[in-house]
Amino acid sequence: MSQRVIADALATMANAMAHDAANRTAERVAQENRRGGDDELRLGRFMNNNPPIFEGGYDPEGAQKWLEGVERIFKAMRCQD
Repeated sequence: MSQRVIADALATMANAMAHDAANRTAERVAQENRRGGDDELRLGRFMNNNPPIFEGGYDPEGAQKWLEGVERIFKAMRCQD
């Protein structure tokens, strides 16, 4: 084999690897964008359930009621633990 044939084969292989890497990067970006859209939809569904608002401060009972209200929404949305 001549050096030119080997050089051409190496260049072809390098181009194929670069193309494959670009495809994988594009697919990963597309997946992340889809997930972001899903997150926005879930947040919208959560907010449509009028979640309780915790006012802060020292209020153990209020905190417990707030937590129960939020958990009720998560359960209705079938969120995993």
